[in-house]
Amino acid sequence: MTITSPLLEELQVDLFIDGQWTPSSSQKRFHVENPATFETIAHVADGTVEDAQRAIEAAGRAQTAWGKTSPRFRADILRKAYEIILARADELAAIMTAEMGKPLTEAKGEIAYGAEFFRWFSEEAARIDGDSTTSVDGSNRIVVTKEPVGPAVLVTPWNFPLAMGTRKIGTAIAAGCTMVFKPAELTPLTSLALAGILQEAGLPAGVLNVVTTSSASSVVSVWMNSGIARKISFTGSTEVGKILLRQAAENVMRSSMELGGNAPFIVLADADLDRAVEGAIAAKMRNMGEACTAANRLYVHRDIAEEFSRRFAERMEALRVGDGALPGTQVGPLIDQDGLDKVQHLVDDAVAKGAKVLTGGFRPEGPGYFYKPTVLVDVPAEAEISRTEIFGPVAPISVFDSEDEVLRMANDTEWGLVGYVFTQDLDKAARFSAELEVGMVGVNTGIVSNPAAPFGGVKQSGLGREGGRVGIDEFLEYKYAAIPVPKG
Repeated sequence: MTITSPLLEELQVDLFIDGQWTPSSSQKRFHVENPATFETIAHVADGTVEDAQRAIEAAGRAQTAWGKTSPRFRADILRKAYEIILARADELAAIMTAEMGKPLTEAKGEIAYGAEFFRWFSEEAARIDGDSTTSVDGSNRIVVTKEPVGPAVLVTPWNFPLAMGTRKIGTAIAAGCTMVFKPAELTPLTSLALAGILQEAGLPAGVLNVVTTSSASSVVSVWMNSGIARKISFTGSTEVGKILLRQAAENVMRSSMELGGNAPFIVLADADLDRAVEGAIAAKMRNMGEACTAANRLYVHRDIAEEFSRRFAERMEALRVGDGALPGTQVGPLIDQDGLDKVQHLVDDAVAKGAKVLTGGFRPEGPGYFYKPTVLVDVPAEAEISRTEIFGPVAPISVFDSEDEVLRMANDTEWGLVGYVFTQDLDKAARFSAELEVGMVGVNTGIVSNPAAPFGGVKQSGLGREGGRVGIDEFLEYKYAAIPVPKG
């Protein structure tokens, strides 16, 4: 896809530091590629450690004044930015599709979803509460208030370039925190467009600072070791998350980590098959399967496994693969060659160990990092795909015979982000919701993400929650004041 000339000319491709658009101190740039066509669509400023230092210093200078702004002032900025995003949904979707590959219809869905975080946290900004009570001996009034934690480091992945940004930025703005933000190297354009929207909405200089870079570790390390940053919010791989947690420990920084997933999708014998198939399509194929919430391991009761697999494979085979900018496309390309190679390797390994391909299992001819939607059955437990986050349009199906068995298999993983269960029995739904070792459960639905819900996982899928009523607490500190009660 070629972005239309007027839109391309308006794209910001520089760093955003202290309210100014500026090139990298090295004057170097890296290219952004369209994964559907291999076309270079932009050359973006390649931030350095010097740029990172300027950014964190700007955030540090702005924190005191920003933290004292009224909740309504911060809320109004978020609400205005929300409205601008919706007004420019078509343009933003075109940028996202060009740099990331997802179909335009899905990109527009992400725009709407991502904008909702700004609206949600515009409302939460005005509802930051506290507490007041009397000590048990009656001598003091205990007054508890909440204050901004301070400058925050925000690091987002490439798969949801708008929503991952709004989920973190919106929360920090609402709480009164300044930010340094590193978007993914593969998809920086949407994030830069978002920074421009916030500037237009009236966000003061220094509150949000964006450094794009091809050297993520060097830039983020500057921020983590600066002594200025007080908070890290990261979405990405568990491996990188552990590195950041070690760095955060050195400086005793507050940490929110949304890491890898290995989601079980469980279809019990009494499930509504039509609903289960559609739920599986939603949970597996959102974003071409490149989502931490994607159904990674499909477990289907033996009594219905053959019928479910047949119906599901038919739906997968019917999905239209192609350039996300073209009308009718339902499945775009994977993000890059590494992602494509990983998916092919996992399929080949599973087949070599006894799995059968019902549909797909290959890369179509032509340019682009495309992979056919794939369904595997008879997948053995020893196959690598059974314990690895796939991040692609491949669905491995295994059968089970009892609830205890499938719960054991579902929980036999180091990850615990989300799980899905399909059943028409309320008691079974309650049991699986309670016993699945995950932070989120989809009951008869393949979609769990919602700005009003606390998003996050357990075990090695992360720490903390984003969204919902609790999300803003990740960016707030509690302060307690003891005030003597007057005597007499």
